[in-house]
Amino acid sequence: MGGPVDYDRRLHTGYEQGRRLPPATLAHWMAVFSAHAPADRPLTVLDLGCGTGRFAPSLAGAFGGPVWGVEPSARMLEVARTANAHPAVRYVRGVAERIPLRPASCDLALLSLVLHHFADRAAAARELARTVRPGGTVFVRSGFRGRLPDQAWYTWFPRARQIDEAAFPTLDQALAELEAAGFRHRALERVEQPVGSGLASLLERLRCRAYSWFEALTEEEVAAGMASLERAAAAEGTAPSVIMERTDLLTVYRP
Repeated sequence: MGGPVDYDRRLHTGYEQGRRLPPATLAHWMAVFSAHAPADRPLTVLDLGCGTGRFAPSLAGAFGGPVWGVEPSARMLEVARTANAHPAVRYVRGVAERIPLRPASCDLALLSLVLHHFADRAAAARELARTVRPGGTVFVRSGFRGRLPDQAWYTWFPRARQIDEAAFPTLDQALAELEAAGFRHRALERVEQPVGSGLASLLERLRCRAYSWFEALTEEEVAAGMASLERAAAAEGTAPSVIMERTDLLTVYRP
């Protein structure tokens, strides 16, 4: 979402395929969110920095909608409206620092791997506090500097870890900004999700170049990493490993 990474230039072309989550993984995330969400239904949800909308239809199904997918990239929104259309989901263009919704209009907000793209995280936190009703919940699905989990792709693209470490805020920074805006800490957990089976599936995923750290690699680094992963995939054999993606989930609420 926004920030220094231009999703309109190239990333939108492979994002939906390269970052798609299996139905069982989406269902698992909805169960994780539901454990911390208000008990009432339906709930109005803000999917802030929704990208191509990969979570939005599931959020509508889990919480009854409506879901507002807010995203600054026009090209990402074009994909969302085609690939992840849902009668209870509306995709609109906007940035985190100026959310185009009424005050106290949402019960839940999801920020999925977008915190590091915000131009002004403190302003975004204040906008969330304006948009989320008292008693509402915000889910920050993110990496945090100093506690990044091991990811399968770091083996083949080792500088991706350095890029991520430089891009993400620390957990203390993120929490302090949210608390300054009036939110309170509820939970922090690490969620593991399967995203594929075998190195061939990882190779197919990464060939879409849908992770923003690809934009900071040289073409030589990309080619070398892909070639190395391709050789490893060819040698993997008939017992492929499950490819896991690990993400921290910070949950805060508005008193």
